[in-house]
Amino acid sequence: MDGAAMMIKKNEEDIRKMVKVAIFGYGTVGSGVFEVLRRNSAVIQNKIEDEIQVKYVLDLREFDEDPVRDVLVHDINIILDDPEVAIVCETMGGEHPAYDFTRQALERGKSVCTSNKAVVEKFGPELLQIAKAHNCSYLFEASVGGGIPIIRPLRTSLAQEEVQSITGILNGTTNYILTKMENEGLAFDDVLKRAQEKGYAEKNPDADILGHDAGRKIAILTSLAYGKNVDFSDITTEGITAITDQDFAYAKRLGATIKLFARSMKKKDKYYAIVAPFLVYPENPLYAVNGVYNAILVNCNMGGDTMYYGKGAGKLATASAVVADVLDCARHLGKNLAIKWDSEKLEISPIDGAVRKFFVRAAGADEARIRDVFGDVELIDDVVVGERGFITSEMTEAEYREKAAKLENIIGMIRVD
Repeated sequence: MDGAAMMIKKNEEDIRKMVKVAIFGYGTVGSGVFEVLRRNSAVIQNKIEDEIQVKYVLDLREFDEDPVRDVLVHDINIILDDPEVAIVCETMGGEHPAYDFTRQALERGKSVCTSNKAVVEKFGPELLQIAKAHNCSYLFEASVGGGIPIIRPLRTSLAQEEVQSITGILNGTTNYILTKMENEGLAFDDVLKRAQEKGYAEKNPDADILGHDAGRKIAILTSLAYGKNVDFSDITTEGITAITDQDFAYAKRLGATIKLFARSMKKKDKYYAIVAPFLVYPENPLYAVNGVYNAILVNCNMGGDTMYYGKGAGKLATASAVVADVLDCARHLGKNLAIKWDSEKLEISPIDGAVRKFFVRAAGADEARIRDVFGDVELIDDVVVGERGFITSEMTEAEYREKAAKLENIIGMIRVD
């Protein structure tokens, strides 16, 4: 190689940056981030023309038989005090110490990419402001849809749109359970036990089956869609524990299915949000989303509907979303990638005013009594012995509750999409 060629090669190496990254937590997602960055290092370098190197992984445990042992540390200050570390991946889970570690990293000017929905939902506006003040970024693509890109489209591709509604199947555990109940005619408890055996459900599944996980995710998406903070506690939240195989028998008769929807919408100057089971017909694109897959349907005032579909959880799918944020930060070192999410609260209107149809099951009710209370209804007979099902006309949630209180022996209700 002649002198000129050597000089060109040296200049190319000088231009190419070595971006050094640390990972907080070496659990399922953290180990996935480590794996994605190692296995796809050549692909990443080709895309952004920079090499991403994991300099540290923080965890209290030892991993003697794992390649991570070469970069494993137990003291966060080693990472915080190292000026070479430009980006941190927070994959610890839970609120503390994840929030505390994230804040400290941002205050040192290190961008943070996370999959931690609990921290994002509770502290998002605060951490975004800290990142802005220190010329770094706080990104959280993996916190809502796992491997599904949805946060980036909301802040970039759909930034010019007024979002009218967001409807998501945002929890793979509940979608798996409902799919199995429908396809195999099994009871809820039996499918939950199977999901736990397969690792799709936690030993304590309450966050999933009671709708809290989906609720935190729709709170994040709604905050980003409208730029103000949504408090998860303001969202009407129902899980799937009351859904039975008899409900699916009715759904089958109607040519429908049952999904746990997390939904927010804007109606004139009011905002509504709910997490609850819905009776869903094939016309809805979310009808066909089954098993552990998730999907998000966004309706905008100009572009109409767009849908985002994929694995909502899982080691490598979620890790891939974290790494996508790492690449975004690497392209913008020393800069803040702004995300509009103010601490000012977005007022969620009481669900009483939301208008929809309702599917109702009632024991021993005759047609005349049902019509006397609910007016014009679509009756569904001969599905379960000793009861009748019916679908109401459109009415508000408050009107439904008022009427339901007058009809004896209601077994259950599912909202109709």
